[in-house]
Amino acid sequence: MTPLDTALHDWFGNALVPILLFNLALVGPASFATGHGVALTWRPWWQIVLYTGLLSATLRFLDYALAAGELLSVGGFFLGWLIQLAIAAFAWRLTRARQFVRQYPWLYRRKGLLGWEERH
Repeated sequence: MTPLDTALHDWFGNALVPILLFNLALVGPASFATGHGVALTWRPWWQIVLYTGLLSATLRFLDYALAAGELLSVGGFFLGWLIQLAIAAFAWRLTRARQFVRQYPWLYRRKGLLGWEERH
């Protein structure tokens, strides 16, 4: 093991490749769908915090079961939670901006990828 892998295993419960693979390839699309679903139903953003916490717990189990990582790694849990929260928040904001512009075109127009502004 390289010194980087040793440090990552001590702090986050596994090496770099499984952390990236599980966070981005396995659970990342679920986080995107979570943010999108919460926004489509007009629920507040803070609900994605709860849902991504559950996804991070699932991520820890997958890391433990498939890559022999540590199940109860607090650092790994919070790292996964932050990554999943960032993905879900991006999806929530993207969907919310699209909703405002599509449902209220006389009030709002698109401003960039994640924003909207009032029409004057």
